[in-house]
Amino acid sequence: MNYKILIVIAIFLCSCEEKKLDADPLQPAGPKPLSFSILQTYPHDTSSYTQGLQIYQGNLYEGTGNYGKSALKRVDLETGKSVQEIKLDPRFFGEGITILHDTVYQLTWQEKKVFVYTLPTFKKVREFDVSFEGWGLTTDGTNLIVSNGSGELFFYRPSDFTLIRTQVVTEGGAPSYNLNELEYIDGFIFANQYTYPYLLKIDPNSGMVVAKADLSEPWNRNRSLYPKADVPNGIAYDAEKKKIYVTGKWWPQLYEIEFSN
Repeated sequence: MNYKILIVIAIFLCSCEEKKLDADPLQPAGPKPLSFSILQTYPHDTSSYTQGLQIYQGNLYEGTGNYGKSALKRVDLETGKSVQEIKLDPRFFGEGITILHDTVYQLTWQEKKVFVYTLPTFKKVREFDVSFEGWGLTTDGTNLIVSNGSGELFFYRPSDFTLIRTQVVTEGGAPSYNLNELEYIDGFIFANQYTYPYLLKIDPNSGMVVAKADLSEPWNRNRSLYPKADVPNGIAYDAEKKKIYVTGKWWPQLYEIEFSN
């Protein structure tokens, strides 16, 4: 018997076994790349520091930030111009918005207030005092879902802003971070990741980031058109027409996009 051959085989098998031991079968896989194409380009107001974007009953709504410039707007998609608007008191920094049952909810950043308006009048009918810093806001049709710039999502009851549950978001098994503007699309939560070009697709039940889009190309395009164009922020879903729109802070353009996978 050729003992040299047996030794080589034994070494090979041990090496394979070590590789199996090194691999962690319980480690979740990272998110899949989420590619997209731009179907249509629309103008966007470069004075709008976009914090929330929403399509509701065919109308485009936008919440904007910055002290002294925060507002809730209804915007003409074709022109990018505001056709209805209510400005926030200069003491408040507007953040994410969402609409549920003809009611608009608007977060504030550090002022710990949530403003509530009725449609179509934009009449403010209520304020909630809350304990959190507001960033992004969406709804699954029952709950209001809030981000606060961390790696967690918070589910609230719309009637009184009682916290129902908290969901930790993970990417490839590691905690996520900088979750900002939110949109609920067909059972998933999409989140802009603040200061990054990424758009995360999140399973709201497990908190796992299952897919990830890179918006670097449209971000660079907008910076070439308008040097002050800031980070991507703003995603809206027209559930009736199955159309998705994205933009960013101070961007001169807004896009209808289509995901490829």
